[in-house]
Amino acid sequence: MSAHLSYGRVNLNILREAARKELREFLDKCAGSKAIVWDEYLTGPFGLIAQYSLLKEHEVEKMFTLKGGRLPAADVKNIIFFVRPRLELMDIIAENHKLRVSTECVHQYAVVGGNRVDFLAFMCIECYLESDQTSLYHTAKGLMTLQALYGTIPQIFGKGECARHVANMMLRMKREFAGSQTQILPVFDSLLLLDRNIDLLTPLATQLTYEGLIDEVYGITNGYAKLPPEKFAAQKKQGEVGKDLPTEPKKMQLNSAEELYAEIRDKNFNAIGAALSKKAKIISAAFEERHNAKTVGEIKQFVSQLPHMQAARSSLANHTSIAELIKDITTSEAFFDNLTVEQEFMTGVDTDKVNTYIEDCIAQKDPLIKILRLVCMQSVCNNGLKQKILDYYKREILQTYGYEHMLTLNNLEKTGLLKPQTSTRNNYPTIRKTLKLWMEDANEQNPNDISYVYSGYAPLSIRLTQVLARPGWRSIEEVLKMLPGPHFEERQQLPAGLHKKRQQGENRTTLVFFLGGVTYAEVAALRFLSQMEDGGTEYIIATTKLINGTSWIKSLMDRPEAP
Repeated sequence: MSAHLSYGRVNLNILREAARKELREFLDKCAGSKAIVWDEYLTGPFGLIAQYSLLKEHEVEKMFTLKGGRLPAADVKNIIFFVRPRLELMDIIAENHKLRVSTECVHQYAVVGGNRVDFLAFMCIECYLESDQTSLYHTAKGLMTLQALYGTIPQIFGKGECARHVANMMLRMKREFAGSQTQILPVFDSLLLLDRNIDLLTPLATQLTYEGLIDEVYGITNGYAKLPPEKFAAQKKQGEVGKDLPTEPKKMQLNSAEELYAEIRDKNFNAIGAALSKKAKIISAAFEERHNAKTVGEIKQFVSQLPHMQAARSSLANHTSIAELIKDITTSEAFFDNLTVEQEFMTGVDTDKVNTYIEDCIAQKDPLIKILRLVCMQSVCNNGLKQKILDYYKREILQTYGYEHMLTLNNLEKTGLLKPQTSTRNNYPTIRKTLKLWMEDANEQNPNDISYVYSGYAPLSIRLTQVLARPGWRSIEEVLKMLPGPHFEERQQLPAGLHKKRQQGENRTTLVFFLGGVTYAEVAALRFLSQMEDGGTEYIIATTKLINGTSWIKSLMDRPEAP
């Protein structure tokens, strides 16, 4: 299941195995039979490092979901709670414990906080809303764990306030544990810390890669997507005409362990049809080979390849169905109109006036998150909105969707996504031109630039990463000053004898850490840079959370259940 993590220059299975080891050691500290009570939010992330079989090997006999009231009966010696460090969850645990102790024999209890960044990923949006740096501390601690496994990272680059804080914490931790450095030859040449706050535009834009659109439309959580079941219903046999179609969503795992998904996940959606058609011809030709198998040896060889061929055919059928589902949306007038307005904002068209499309969407009471994404995008591309325009949008939103959303609008202002214009100067056109953030006629089929992931728009965060590698940030000093927060470079002293000797033509390896979330389209753009023949750098991506515009705005909403 995790073999694909071992591919490439950085063996990511080392990190997974370290987390599994830590989990096993913790479970073994609680001698005897165990029941685990899960914070439901954590079951998915923990599933990435350990299946039930591992827990069972360490005497876990029962598992429950954390909820109020009395815990179900469990004849075990230990009850372990795996939870996030949230006050409301502590109240539920206290209630569970009180009811159980008052009615049954006393058990041994353990509470585990699930906020380790090397175990799990959480968004650090509280840094902007509440000036809470707890998540930054856990990020720094996680990066120190990473260095213990992969060696000290010689160079640290960064941009943004949160990036500066994380780097400072890392350097302080390194000084505090100066005598306990691991003697490991560094795997990474450099670390780039990017604060989400320096590029608020990219997550608001609609992702146009295959994987990005699956996330936009259906959501991808812990490597799984839940899809409409009717497209995946097995062909009915004769006599089953009246049989009901499945009603439960189809849960599909999406990662590079699947050969076809690894090939198409980062492609622009407009290139998916041709890619699937090509794959179908290859699979069909492979099955036709059975007619050419004459000898016993040839037949045996064909039979040995059959399981892989059948798996490939099943994979093709699944992704053809997903592509059809997404195409129904991307070919709709509503999707086209929304994308047109986004691209107008990104190219600087009419960002300084009330947008008629947004007005119409509010009048039709389209989903609030859609409205907020567009209004925030207009604000970001215009360096804020004129007070009169901002007040108009706010009034229309509150009157249409309810005054309870005042707190949501306030949160958007705190994070800088929605703000009044304080200066007549708009830096975005200069940034766009200097960094070539908009590329006309982006090649979607055979891309030659990262802008293909948004069909014209090159993500600012990735362009900064690209320029850092070559020719360096000194070439864009003026642009960097226009973006929020400091930019910096730090060097970490390596233990004697661990300086890396680079072979001629060997690529550098850079770990890019996004503080505050990253989109699948940005990940695709970084993979594209890694694969460029003259790129010279291989990128490994880490983040506090995988996000899209909807999930990002929702995390800032006071009432996220709103339409």
